[in-house]
Amino acid sequence: MQLNQVTIGTGQLPILLQFYQKLGFRLIVDSLPSYVRLQCPGGDATLSLEHETGVRPGGITLYFECPALDELVGQLQQAHIAFDHGPVDQPWLWREARLRDPDGNRLCLYHAGDNRINPPWRIKESS
Repeated sequence: MQLNQVTIGTGQLPILLQFYQKLGFRLIVDSLPSYVRLQCPGGDATLSLEHETGVRPGGITLYFECPALDELVGQLQQAHIAFDHGPVDQPWLWREARLRDPDGNRLCLYHAGDNRINPPWRIKESS
């Protein structure tokens, strides 16, 4: 099984669409004003935005692995994307930067390499 897509419910779909396009996501399905689907930069996974009323903003956290994290963060900062914090090495062996979309959802741009799936403390599988 492989995760294919995440859908964010929002009361301000056009604003979120513009934000994610500014991050480099490419619009592949346009059913405005109710739904859009975007392809993640450099990958096959997709992110959907769906118009919903009564959604509690800021309720999710999305993680996007970025091999050239520092370079990407620099480019996004030049494009006036605000970050909660820039790239920082974390004790769990990831380098990550944090920001929020216009709904307040948390985004973590990170680089973990092999440590994402195989950290030194990974549980050993029994035979």
